[in-house]
Amino acid sequence: MELVNEIHLLEVFKLTITNGYEQSDREEKLDIINLNELEAQAKAIIPQGGFGYISGGSEDEWTLRENTNAFEHAQIVPRALTDMDNPETDTTVFGLNLKTPIMMAPTAAQGLAHAKGEVDTAKGVAAAGALMAQSTYSSTSIADTAAAGNGAPQFFQLYMSKDWDFNNHLLDQAKAAGVKAIILTVDATIDGYREADLRNKFQFPIPMANLTEYSEGDGAGKGIAEIYAAAAQKISAADVKRIADYTDLPVIVKGIESPEDALFAIGAGAKGIYVSNHGGRQLNGGPASFDVLADVAKAVDHRVPIIFDSGVRRGSHVFKALASGADLVAMGRPVIYGLALGGAQGVQSVFEELNGELKIDMQLAGTKTIEDVKKAKLLHIHY
Repeated sequence: MELVNEIHLLEVFKLTITNGYEQSDREEKLDIINLNELEAQAKAIIPQGGFGYISGGSEDEWTLRENTNAFEHAQIVPRALTDMDNPETDTTVFGLNLKTPIMMAPTAAQGLAHAKGEVDTAKGVAAAGALMAQSTYSSTSIADTAAAGNGAPQFFQLYMSKDWDFNNHLLDQAKAAGVKAIILTVDATIDGYREADLRNKFQFPIPMANLTEYSEGDGAGKGIAEIYAAAAQKISAADVKRIADYTDLPVIVKGIESPEDALFAIGAGAKGIYVSNHGGRQLNGGPASFDVLADVAKAVDHRVPIIFDSGVRRGSHVFKALASGADLVAMGRPVIYGLALGGAQGVQSVFEELNGELKIDMQLAGTKTIEDVKKAKLLHIHY
């Protein structure tokens, strides 16, 4: 009986083995009740080291938890007698026409969750009519990830290296692949103290395609600290201009948590501000991203679009972020869990679930369009 059960589990959880690491091969639509439930389901099939890397935050993970808790600091005011129905989630940002204001955050090493990694993520995001952002540390190449989107818009996120030949190589690849903007991450000049990775003695088992293309090293078998050792610890306003001049693409500065830094980035030439604390993976004890969003948006004052992430799990979170000044709302971990559980179709299912929740919130709040949501007033309660 035990042998039969073991064979049955292997059939249910289809796997590919790469360098001894078990990767999901599942390709199926998901029946989702809420995104929070996906974490436990994904934990059952992602190996311990990979799951710890994906799910973990820094130190005791207070900021990670606060990212989601902070949405309770604001409430949506229901509206009645609005004479409207069928809310519309279409939006235009950065000149791109999108079916939803929800986008894929740049998330590294998605091969830890699924054998097809970012290729399947790109397919699922495109099927949902959403915007995809791919990471420097992707498991699949910039070109392959872009091609999988089949013409759907994508951004490329740059972890700036100390080696400008490497930076330029990545930017050349991104531009050739047709990405629409460069996201420059500025809050990861050093790795946060991530205890799950230390406990698991985690090393990347899956090669990182962009590293493989550039050098003999491939990122496999390396620890987090070793990867970050090559990253630039000094990033300045001049780097924003240098990237913009080199690519002739909009540069969006990611990792902004204060009005001062937002204004400084815009002064340096940034065409977008990305409010994020890296999903609670960097400075533990720092504020939840939602708690700083409104102040940053007030300082930006619509001069450039604002992307927001960290802690998004419900349609109401998306609504509150848009009403607090965001133009796009990104999510990472729930999409990766959907990827592990259902491949491209699982990714699409995650977007459809969150977008469906958002439409319900829009109807009950009397907001027909995303522009209406942005004008909605929230009730702020201080406990």
